[in-house]
Amino acid sequence: MRLNTRFADRPWLLPLLLWVFLLVMAAIRPLGLPDEGRYAEIGRWMVQSGDWLTPRLNGSPFFHKPPYLYWLEASTISLFGTHILTARLAPVLHGGLMLGMLYVMVQRIAGVDLARRASLMLGTSLAFLVGGQYVNHDMVVASWISAAIWCFAWAIDGRERPHTGWALAGYAACGLGIMTKGLIGLALPGLVLLIWLIWTRQVHKLLTLPWLRGLLIFGAIVVPWFALAEKSSPGMLNYLFGTQQFQRFTGTTFNNVHPWWFYWVGLLGMLCPWAFFAAYQALKPGSTRPQEPDGAPVLSRNWLLLCAIWLVAILTFFSIPKSKLIGYALPVMPPLAVLAAVGYERAWGHKRWSPKAFAALCVLAIALALATHVAGTRYTERKSSQDIASALACAWQPGDKIHVAGGYPYDLPYYAQIQEPFILIQDWVTIRKTAGDDWRREIFEGVDFDPRAQQSLQQPTALDTAVSQAGQWLVQPNSTPVPAGWRLKQQGRVWSLYGSALERPEAAEHKGLAGCNDQRHK
Repeated sequence: MRLNTRFADRPWLLPLLLWVFLLVMAAIRPLGLPDEGRYAEIGRWMVQSGDWLTPRLNGSPFFHKPPYLYWLEASTISLFGTHILTARLAPVLHGGLMLGMLYVMVQRIAGVDLARRASLMLGTSLAFLVGGQYVNHDMVVASWISAAIWCFAWAIDGRERPHTGWALAGYAACGLGIMTKGLIGLALPGLVLLIWLIWTRQVHKLLTLPWLRGLLIFGAIVVPWFALAEKSSPGMLNYLFGTQQFQRFTGTTFNNVHPWWFYWVGLLGMLCPWAFFAAYQALKPGSTRPQEPDGAPVLSRNWLLLCAIWLVAILTFFSIPKSKLIGYALPVMPPLAVLAAVGYERAWGHKRWSPKAFAALCVLAIALALATHVAGTRYTERKSSQDIASALACAWQPGDKIHVAGGYPYDLPYYAQIQEPFILIQDWVTIRKTAGDDWRREIFEGVDFDPRAQQSLQQPTALDTAVSQAGQWLVQPNSTPVPAGWRLKQQGRVWSLYGSALERPEAAEHKGLAGCNDQRHK
């Protein structure tokens, strides 16, 4: 009874505990491939190189996305060291931002009970407990898109003149959204809010927003990096916005092709089992004002419309491209959770057994997230290069060259904390003409912005020379035939480490990584 009283007095406590649970889960899973290995390493490389202007992958410029995520990673790595959790703190913190904003806003527009229910639905979901710890841009940009919509809507709805402070926060959220993943940080909040304002006959209030101050805040966030990066790497703006955004949205040659209904089905899993109550609300809407026992409305028609428009507009937008990734649906999780909470109140809220049923469904949702977490961990371990990283880190010395052939182990640089780019062995002349949407294109398109990085791309004949020199290493998949003269040093599940025929008499002591003495005497 005392525990129940404590939660009743502090309705924000359970959502906070769910965020702490997310933090713990983020600390105990290896880096997923390819995204987590790629993006974690870009942040680490910023710290190592001291270059916070140009994101780099294997030393080559990487302008697929703006740098906000990488800056956060570099900051946490600088403060706390190179660990799995420091790479994941950025999405975890932004998952907390999404959950916190949901609770605060729903409490304001509908009361504590619905806010607690909606935040627990989001906080126990796969979208939060799995998507909130994944190192890529999706949760980060989703949190800023959500924040922008909440801030502008709260600033406008039911007021003769918009609230200046909340509106300015909305401009800032749009700027941070653009700095995370480009134009969708502005386009998606703008799309949702414009449709909603037209539908609710409030569009005239756009004229009374604090445009001058808002655009100054927005510009202060967005303009400096884009201007400096374009000056440093001419053509960057065209590549980021033209190739990586417009062409990916309209093109048909990119990976992850799925049918138009992909996201609508995916929502059932991302917010399972709560999404079914949102479906109930949609298919059997009844009154648009669900009622408390005393008859007071808990959610107005305008806010229900906002949530519905928010959900449909963004999913329709992302359903247009042929290429689809489930993480793109994260911006619609807050309104979906609100609709699910409303649907639950209407379907089961009046039942005597409702609290026990809700608790049981929370346990079920968390169990599903844990099962997914375990399955993802096992899958990643079968693909990871972590099992050879310690051997490489302990053997590598400044001046050594690490050649990689037959693929690219995205997570190896982060685990081994290597301080030089890998020498990537491929038939690059042919690959430039034939490569699809894969790691090789990421690398050679980056090299085009910095010709000095060209030295990291070499033909297969480079191995014939390297094998007779000291301080040369080769990493390649186990399935790839071993070039003559290379000696096996460590074989992992997927990748193997080889040394050149001419070895140093003794490797220098390693830079503080654990386990090197054991590796040394194997």
